[in-house]
Amino acid sequence: MFEFGKKGGPDSPGDTPPTAPEAARREAPDMSTSSPKPQATPGSAGRREAATIGPSIQIDGDLRGQEDLLVEGEVNGTIQLRNNSLTIGAQGKVMADVFAKEINIEGFVEGDLFSSERVVVRKSAQVRGNITAPRVSLEDGARFKGSIEMDSAAVEAALGKSQGANAGAPRPAVTAAPKTSAPEPREPAGPVPGGTLRSGAAS
Repeated sequence: MFEFGKKGGPDSPGDTPPTAPEAARREAPDMSTSSPKPQATPGSAGRREAATIGPSIQIDGDLRGQEDLLVEGEVNGTIQLRNNSLTIGAQGKVMADVFAKEINIEGFVEGDLFSSERVVVRKSAQVRGNITAPRVSLEDGARFKGSIEMDSAAVEAALGKSQGANAGAPRPAVTAAPKTSAPEPREPAGPVPGGTLRSGAAS
């Protein structure tokens, strides 16, 4: 039985040196730790970041898009993100009707909200308007004034109605004016005594 010191070397001078195969194994580098495998970072394959309306931006009118949106500024009018989510940040101020797939509110909203999935009102939010969505969540402390409709049929009706209204009003049909025919000339009356002819119109 051999005993090794703290440095790992043999204490007895009469110990035999390691054999060639054993020495080769000791000198060979450990390939398992020389090239570590790359690890996947969280969010590397995640969805892209949402577009942002900054605190200094103000928009008046109809806002539409095909990507997620974060509002930290002010929007007046209408917001339509039917297939995407809308987040109104703590600094955001929206005075508009909103149509979106998912709506998250942390700031101020005045208008009706229509969502095909859910509406989340955070504790820092202030909402004045009606909410129509299959799922609605109001956190403790949120300020809300309005009504809540959680009927899926009402959501579909509202979204369909809005889509039809945005398609543009139908153009009025052009009707042709009725043709007016000229009055037919009246035949002169027959001869009268005295040898004069009397026409239909008074002279």
